[in-house]
Order: sequence, then structure tokens, then C-alpha cells
Amino acid sequence: MEVLVNNKLYVVQPGTTVAALLQFIQLSSEKGVAIAVNSQVIPKTSWPDQTLQSADKVTIIRATQGG
Repeated sequence: MEVLVNNKLYVVQPGTTVAALLQFIQLSSEKGVAIAVNSQVIPKTSWPDQTLQSADKVTIIRATQGG
């Protein structure tokens, strides 16, 4: 199935969770990462349980330091 992650199309297996998606795209789930699926913020505690659906739009935001 296909999901859109930050405007980039990825093909993932059906039943893929948010946590598994992060591993698939090799993004650390460390602090400072926020994820929304279809414009709804997903709490970090729900990432292992939140299953993605075909055509979902995932937005990943990473906090950065600077001034």
C-alpha cells in the first residue's frame, strides 16, 4: 500500500504501524519528533499501535536547535 510521508510516496506493507514506518524510513524516534496522520497528531505512546491505511498522509516534524 502507498502512504505519503512529508510529500514523498512510500510503499509499505498493509498493517504497518507508525513506529514501523519510522524504522522503515530510518528515522530515529528520539525526543523532538512529532507525527500527524491525516492532520491528526498521534501521541508517541500510540505509535506502536497506530496502523496506517492506504493513502494516509503522514507529517513528521523534527524539532531543531538554533537561534
